[in-house]
Amino acid sequence: MRIWTRGLVAVVGAVAVAVGVVGGGAVAGADSGGPESDLAYHGVVSLERGRIDLRVTPRNHGPSAVADATVRLTWSAPLAARQQLPDGCARLGARVVVCRTGALAADGVGERIGLRLRLRGAPSEVTLDIGTVWSGGAVDRNRGNDVQRVLVLDTGDAYYF
Repeated sequence: MRIWTRGLVAVVGAVAVAVGVVGGGAVAGADSGGPESDLAYHGVVSLERGRIDLRVTPRNHGPSAVADATVRLTWSAPLAARQQLPDGCARLGARVVVCRTGALAADGVGERIGLRLRLRGAPSEVTLDIGTVWSGGAVDRNRGNDVQRVLVLDTGDAYYF
């Protein structure tokens, strides 16, 4: 089964190797000696009858630009087998989607990432873990703002993070 989207094969492959070598909790860019950045993710997510609507906007607080990064979105419930993912996003397993952020200028905001996903079944709630898994070699010493956990209830309401 082929799940890669255009232009993401190399990034996802590198991420998978890095995570596998370092272990599941890899710190993006830690101790790499590269330029320093401060990545953060803000957005909104809703859940209604097993359908997820998610919009995430990456931000780089600097001081250095980032050529590209990858954000990992991990759900507490498995996703349905078939998903329509936008270019730059790929599925990694039953509960994980990774997406490219694209270039992020120092103290800049990136392009919004929009996903509409289906869960397997219709759980009454789900948690979403968001975090940088690859930062193009940049060091992020402030990991507190790029790792988040959001509880989303099946109400159709918007939950901001």
